[in-house]
Amino acid sequence: MDFNINQPVPFDAEKTEKIAHHYREIIKLLGEDAEREGLLKTPERVSKAMQFLMNGYEQNPEEIIQTAMFTEDYRQMVIVKDIDFYSMCEHHILPFFGKAHIAYIPNHKITGLSKIARIVEVYARRLQVQERMTTQIKECIQNTLNPLGVMVILEAQHLCMQMRGVQKQHSITTTSDFTGVFQQAKTREEFMNLINRK
Repeated sequence: MDFNINQPVPFDAEKTEKIAHHYREIIKLLGEDAEREGLLKTPERVSKAMQFLMNGYEQNPEEIIQTAMFTEDYRQMVIVKDIDFYSMCEHHILPFFGKAHIAYIPNHKITGLSKIARIVEVYARRLQVQERMTTQIKECIQNTLNPLGVMVILEAQHLCMQMRGVQKQHSITTTSDFTGVFQQAKTREEFMNLINRK
C-alpha cells in the first residue's frame, strides 16, 4: 500500500474495521460511552490514522534510493538538513517529532535529494525508538550507495516525556550515527559546522 499525500488513501476495509473494533473496546474500557455522537466514528478515524502513520511497513527504503541512483564523479559532502519527521514511540505509542540532518560522501554513486527525505519518512512511519531509527537511516544509505561515509543526526521532542512521566516540556533528544570517513573528528566537525549555519 503506497500512500501519496495528493491522492485518496486506499484503506483496506477489513483491516480498518478490525482495528476500529479494538479502539471501540479501548474507549469503553477507559470509561467513555463509545456510542455517543462525538465518538461514534472515532474508532474508524483512529484506525485510518494509525494505518497512515504506520505506512512505513509497506515500503522498502533501499528500493526508493535505487529508483534514482546516478553515476557521478563527485567526492565532496552532500548534506540534506532540517528534514521534518513525525514518528510514534514504540513504548507508549505517543508521537516524537523533529528534524533529521544527513550527509554522505559519494563513491561514484549519488541519489536524488528527495530520496533522502523519503527514507527518513519510511523509517519514521513505523513504531520506533529514535536510536534505532538513526541507525536504520545510516545503514540504508551505506548499504545502497556504498559511499565513503554517512552521518545521520536526529533531534526530536518526545511527547511521552512531555505529556506523561517526567513532563519536561522543552527537552530535546539528539542521536547520531556515522560510518567511514565520518569517523574522523575533522569530517564530523565540518558536517556540524555546515548544518548549524543559518
